[in-house]
Amino acid sequence: MKLRLLAAASAALLAASPALAQSKPTPAEAKAFVDKAEAELAAFNLYVAKAAWVRATYITEDTQWLEAKASGEQNELATRFAKQAAKYDGVAVDPVTARKLKLLKLYLVLPAPDRPGAAQELATLGSRLDSTYSTGKFQYKGKTLTLNDAEDVLASSRDPAELKAVWEGWHSIATPMRSDYAELVKLANEGSRGLGYKDTGALWRSGYDMEPDAFAAETDRLWKQVEPFYKNLHCYVRARLNDKYGDAVQKRTGPIRADLLGNMWAQQWGNIYDVVAPKSAPSSYKLDDLLVSHGYDPVKMVKTGENFYSSLGFSPLPQTFWERSQITRPRDREVVCHASAWDINDRDDIRIKMCTKVDADDFYTVHHELGHNYYQRAYADQPFLFKNGANDGFHEAIGDFAGLSALTPTYLKQIGLLDTVPGEQEDIPFLLKMALDKIAFMPFGLLVDRWRWEVFSGEVDPAHYNAAWWELRMKYQGLTPPAERPADAFDPGAKYHVPGNTPYTRYFLAHIYQFQFHRAACRQIGWKGPLHRCSIYGEKEMGKKFEAMLAMGASKPWPEELAAFTGETRTDAQAVADYFQPLNVWLTKQNKGEHCGW
Repeated sequence: MKLRLLAAASAALLAASPALAQSKPTPAEAKAFVDKAEAELAAFNLYVAKAAWVRATYITEDTQWLEAKASGEQNELATRFAKQAAKYDGVAVDPVTARKLKLLKLYLVLPAPDRPGAAQELATLGSRLDSTYSTGKFQYKGKTLTLNDAEDVLASSRDPAELKAVWEGWHSIATPMRSDYAELVKLANEGSRGLGYKDTGALWRSGYDMEPDAFAAETDRLWKQVEPFYKNLHCYVRARLNDKYGDAVQKRTGPIRADLLGNMWAQQWGNIYDVVAPKSAPSSYKLDDLLVSHGYDPVKMVKTGENFYSSLGFSPLPQTFWERSQITRPRDREVVCHASAWDINDRDDIRIKMCTKVDADDFYTVHHELGHNYYQRAYADQPFLFKNGANDGFHEAIGDFAGLSALTPTYLKQIGLLDTVPGEQEDIPFLLKMALDKIAFMPFGLLVDRWRWEVFSGEVDPAHYNAAWWELRMKYQGLTPPAERPADAFDPGAKYHVPGNTPYTRYFLAHIYQFQFHRAACRQIGWKGPLHRCSIYGEKEMGKKFEAMLAMGASKPWPEELAAFTGETRTDAQAVADYFQPLNVWLTKQNKGEHCGW
């Protein structure tokens, strides 16, 4: 009788607490779950990649619908796996399974809420935002301008009224996005909270093998390392703009007018080199002109990029790359022109999508985008969840590292674009051109996600999206818009990565990693000259060590992978300072008597 009472009491207790009735998952069960999730996600990824490629290279209502359907179904699947992964927290699994469980939780940039229809709604919003941006056009002087057209004006015009009109014209295409973006933020936050994150910003900051708050502090530390140099460059450029335009357009103190800097987002300033060039040290060549005079076309640009990687010992690109890539802008349809690299089948179907122009910017971009493709191919033998960069900053830095060599006069001579390498009298012009792109970019690379982190956390509501954007642009870049912005403006949406929902801190990190890689590579090949003159072209032994790091994919924490190539375990912006040291000394002299800062 007593035994029956005990059994009944035990059964009642288990019924009231179902968790007690289930034993804790075993390591074997955790591994089996990961294996199943990997297989299903890998199969689905091909379907999604194909749908995304078609939409990006042929934008219609139908292709938008197909991509949204595919990505919505993928979101539902990945969200389910991410939630299931959490039940294995605390299980004593092997290190590989533990890392895969973590990556499953971080798989989606925008996780959907776990309720019927939510994933499809989120995917539809994402596809519509991306397509609104990519098909954006505006009227100027009776002509219809695309972003490509507008960028050409920003780069070449020196008429402040024209720059202002075209800048405002492009930014107007983003105004209709604001309500869609606000809705997308709500859905993504709900999905992120369902996975145990405070908000989507916290989820993004969790992908760096450290706690979210620790990662934010790490980016602050890195910015402090480069901020003094940026302020020095800002001071010099502002003075030259004042010399050209006068106080009525650009004052000699305070912030810089954003539309005067040669780039739609003032993220790179190299297009106004003619305005800020040092009069005492002219440059003897212009890469744009060299490319044209040597008969380069878009395909030859890409072939040259392939040759760079081949010189390091990497295998040539597959024939399918040339058959399936979009290298130039089609004349007969709407496409996404924003340059990107694609890994369609996680094996050998790698492609780029560009609207390539024969100029210095796209010469660099080709080397950059191919860096993604060679990285993708290097880790093709890893398990599905490890087929990615050590972190997203690594993925961006690989091609940028190649680009540091690709822009040197040393490399331009190696491939026959220059007959002789200019002497050290041209070091300052060269470094200034590089700084106008590399150093000028860093605060922008930081602030885009700073803005999104504030939006995701609720610190900034939709009514204050634009005000918060310009507060950050003032704080980090020292920039203002050309005139007061309309009340309904949504200027963040005029930058692709916001409607395209691509995290942006990766680019800030890449602008540091690339110099660490470059410094390490130049040491490995025994380079004795200035870092900015070092080219790694043709260095197969170094290339072998570099490819070994790439082949690790996401299988190890990024400090281990950084150490495998550089011997360093910490991100270090001192490599940036080492590269630009002669220029910083020169800028300091030029700025004597100026009131720097804003």
